[in-house]
Amino acid sequence: MLTKTIVIQNPFGLHARPCTFFTEKAMNFSCTIHLTKGDARINAKSVLAVMSLELVKGNEVTLEVDGEREEEALEELGRLLTDIYDNEEEGYP
Repeated sequence: MLTKTIVIQNPFGLHARPCTFFTEKAMNFSCTIHLTKGDARINAKSVLAVMSLELVKGNEVTLEVDGEREEEALEELGRLLTDIYDNEEEGYP
């Protein structure tokens, strides 16, 4: 199991489109993926669960991956949480 703590940088937080984009990427990995904010620990492959965290700029979230391709998942999903913006020009929703 690998973990990484990330501070959300998107000025708009993770609203519906970025959450959907993130969970779609998470579903590409067969490993178990969780996000933790405070006392809430959720399945990162569920759009509704990710949205329930109400992630806004400056929030600290822990990404936890366990299983096959966990290093790749941690790197890719961690980058998304750090860099995901609502800007189609940069390849994000």
